[in-house]
Amino acid sequence: MSAFHEEIDVDRTPEDVWAYVIDPSHLPEWQLSAVSAEQLDAGPLHPGSRVRVTRRVGSREMPMTMEFTEYEPPHSWGLRGVDGPVRGTFHGVVEPLDDGRRTRVTMDLDFEGHGIGKVLLPLLVRPQVRKELPRNEQLLKNKLEHTAGRVQE
Repeated sequence: MSAFHEEIDVDRTPEDVWAYVIDPSHLPEWQLSAVSAEQLDAGPLHPGSRVRVTRRVGSREMPMTMEFTEYEPPHSWGLRGVDGPVRGTFHGVVEPLDDGRRTRVTMDLDFEGHGIGKVLLPLLVRPQVRKELPRNEQLLKNKLEHTAGRVQE
């Protein structure tokens, strides 16, 4: 069981939602702590693809590398942190609702601390995530529902 489990229903097609959430460059648009994100490997995403995400944790910016552990378009994806003191494990699912006119996005997130990360995790990271997640969900919903036309891939 994950430490954080969130679900959000969005008034967009699953294809539009997938195209948006799977693109690492969109992370800073809907995740408050994400400063930047970029794919590190050339070509299409697949299990093993890596993404460098820089997050603001407290007053510091911390780069971290995430690796896709699962990539099953347009339904589910998973990532795990491979470096840094705090390593996240994420799993996301995109499900059609109302015959594909709407979408449910389910997100599960947990963390593992390494070195100083064992101290940062309970004192800084988990409280920040607990506060940020509901706001991130609302940003994602707003971004998807108020974007004219198709979400750009």
